[in-house]
Amino acid sequence: MSRGILLLALLGVFLTGCDLFQSHATGTLEGRVTIGPICPVVRPGIPCPVPPEAYAAREVWIFQDNKHRATAKLDDSGRYSIALKPGIYLVDINHAGIDRSTDLPKEVRIQSGETTHLDIEIDTGIR
Repeated sequence: MSRGILLLALLGVFLTGCDLFQSHATGTLEGRVTIGPICPVVRPGIPCPVPPEAYAAREVWIFQDNKHRATAKLDDSGRYSIALKPGIYLVDINHAGIDRSTDLPKEVRIQSGETTHLDIEIDTGIR
């Protein structure tokens, strides 16, 4: 095989490999979810902490093209982080019970190698 053909073949493999690498590049969606109220009666100076189970019962749902694409779980303090392919997504919550959020649904753009931050406030409806 001539040196020129070998060089072209190696260049083709290299370029194909670069294209494959770029198609798998991701960005990150992260943020913190706050939940409240948790207690039916909140008294000044008496905190009503959010138990870890309240975070475990909720999820951040990610949609693209009207299809559920991914789910981000919350840690014990309400933080979440998920790697996504570049694109435009619609973010919502799983609406446990009568949960609602005026922040959602929200459209976000994920770019390769970048982090998009989205904090979410969930109103439990407890009054």
